[in-house]
Amino acid sequence: MGFARTCSVALVGVEGVVVEVQADLEPGVAAFTLVGLPDKSLSESRDRVRAAVVNSGGEWPQRKLTVGLSPASVPKGGSGFDLAVACAVLGAAERIDPRRIADLVMIGELGLDGRVRPVRGVLPAVLAAADAGYRQVVVPERTAAEAALVPGVAVLGVRSLRQLVAVLTDEPVPEEEDSTAEGRPDPLLAGLAVPGAGQGMGVGAAVGGDGGHVPDLAEVAGQRRARRALEVSAAGRHHLFLLGPPGAGKTMLAERLPGLLPPLTPEESLEVTAVHSVAGTLPAGRPLVARPPYCAPHHSASMASLVGGGSGMPRPGAVSLAHRGVLFLDEAPECSPRVLDALRQPLESGHVVVARSGGVMRLPARFLLALAANPCPCGRHGLSGDGCDCAPRAVRRYLARLSGPLLDRVDLRVTVEPVARAELVGLGRGAESTETVGARVRAARERAAARYADTPWRTNSEVPGHELRTRWLVEPEALREAERDMERGLLTARGLDRVLRVAWTVADLAGHARPSADDVRQALELRTGVRRGVAGAGVGVGAGGML
Repeated sequence: MGFARTCSVALVGVEGVVVEVQADLEPGVAAFTLVGLPDKSLSESRDRVRAAVVNSGGEWPQRKLTVGLSPASVPKGGSGFDLAVACAVLGAAERIDPRRIADLVMIGELGLDGRVRPVRGVLPAVLAAADAGYRQVVVPERTAAEAALVPGVAVLGVRSLRQLVAVLTDEPVPEEEDSTAEGRPDPLLAGLAVPGAGQGMGVGAAVGGDGGHVPDLAEVAGQRRARRALEVSAAGRHHLFLLGPPGAGKTMLAERLPGLLPPLTPEESLEVTAVHSVAGTLPAGRPLVARPPYCAPHHSASMASLVGGGSGMPRPGAVSLAHRGVLFLDEAPECSPRVLDALRQPLESGHVVVARSGGVMRLPARFLLALAANPCPCGRHGLSGDGCDCAPRAVRRYLARLSGPLLDRVDLRVTVEPVARAELVGLGRGAESTETVGARVRAARERAAARYADTPWRTNSEVPGHELRTRWLVEPEALREAERDMERGLLTARGLDRVLRVAWTVADLAGHARPSADDVRQALELRTGVRRGVAGAGVGVGAGGML
């Protein structure tokens, strides 16, 4: 009788559970039994592993073989257990020393020819192994750079099962053909991406991460107020709502918002990379995401595609793909009201919990929300010249598709006016670039980070209102106008807290020690969409009711 064990990792969302892979050989009729709640793709590993061992020059044991995945109560899926199963079987057959593999974590799919194919989710799997105390992992060579991002873990990247067996038995490591050496397509990379999963949701979208054109704020003609709102949104991580007619530049502005955000910290980069690795949207050749992602799903997106879900174990949705970046919903009133209201919980908590029959998954979802909408179904409400053909009731019903509780969580609401001819002809004259505005944003973020150095918060939008009202006070009488709006029913208690947060961001951008009455007035204007002190100069963005 032979017995051997090694380890692998089962992923539930972006969280991993270390799984002990045990192989037991007993006398009896040759059979291969796999137990431990495997799914269909994992059950098929019996045929993949047998063929890989034989085609790698090994001898398959002709005895009763039982492979157990422990803990048995955790559902397990995917082909990433193949490498661990093969080595456990070879250890039980005494082809390799069982003691050499007992403390190794192995992740990888086996081809029938013995090649080790990459799988999605290597980074979160290695992170889980490191948290559990393991210090040696074996992964496919194509994902070794991704696994090496985890500090304190020794990573061995292999191309084939033959190479791994040679390393474990102290034999000369055979050379394996590199399919990319002659410029041929690499079929192994097919396992790292889900077809269509990254369309409109990739980490390089709108920020030039793919080496293409980087959208620059200097390309936006006019829109002084909207540009200011974009800067405040990036500096304090405040959610943004842009209301305006078609062609005014709402989408252009939103696409340039990620470029204003500071680069991700090392910890944030690991979080974002883990999500995109699991989702299959990690760009080839870029193991670490260093820039904030940008996700812009179509307004027909389903609930599962936005917040996560699907059959079996849930998959990350758009809110998780936009973690630490920007989630842009264009034509927001055209989205399903149920889908929009599903954003309310992750907007508050910074994560989303998806429960399905296959399990419960918790995914990070701390994103910056940008909404864009036309003022009415035809888009010409309030414009001079050709009037709006929509009935007043249709206009109210259109904007009412954005619920009050959702808009109450949006700090900045700006009316984007049509671009004047003089502004369009004078494009580029005096318009600040993304680099210039981004420098001010980074300076404001640094001021906020220094202020909250001894707290769990880093940006103004994260600080609870109670703390802002009691611990970090504004200048005397600075809140008089905001308090008057609250007494008149124009601001909710949550709205007043959000005005305070925006006022601190405005003060950080201006270099003020604390918000003044003018800073609070600017925050009120950005919150309500109405220019303070100018009668009739602004248009309320809300669909009616309190702000």
